[in-house]
Amino acid sequence: MNFLLEEASGSTGGGLGSWFSIILIVLMLVVFYFLLIRPQKKQQRSENAMRDALQVGDEVTTIGGVIGKIVSIKDETLVLETSKDGTRIRFLRAAIKCVDVKAEDTLPKETTPAEQPKDQKDSKDQKDSKDQKNQK
Repeated sequence: MNFLLEEASGSTGGGLGSWFSIILIVLMLVVFYFLLIRPQKKQQRSENAMRDALQVGDEVTTIGGVIGKIVSIKDETLVLETSKDGTRIRFLRAAIKCVDVKAEDTLPKETTPAEQPKDQKDSKDQKDSKDQKNQK
């Protein structure tokens, strides 16, 4: 701490004060990098990945608050259908804020025989037994 007092009073302490200021500036740059620049780049990469993964049928929200379903995609533009009336608006891909519902989430899931309701199983079994009787 003496070197700070010496530098403030104007005496030269062999350049120790200049090294301290250089180290302090470098330390501040490292802190700025880890607190500001790195998180921003990470967020930018995730937003670009989300925008690159857009598909027809996704429900999205724009940066202006418009909510709609993607009808078509071309290079850097896409067309959203915003209402049941079929209102369509063209947006830049960069204007998409988030994906609310992915297209594959809205597709009906294929049911396995174990997941089918009992009525459907019974009717299928009855059809199979009728087919076997007709073949005999």
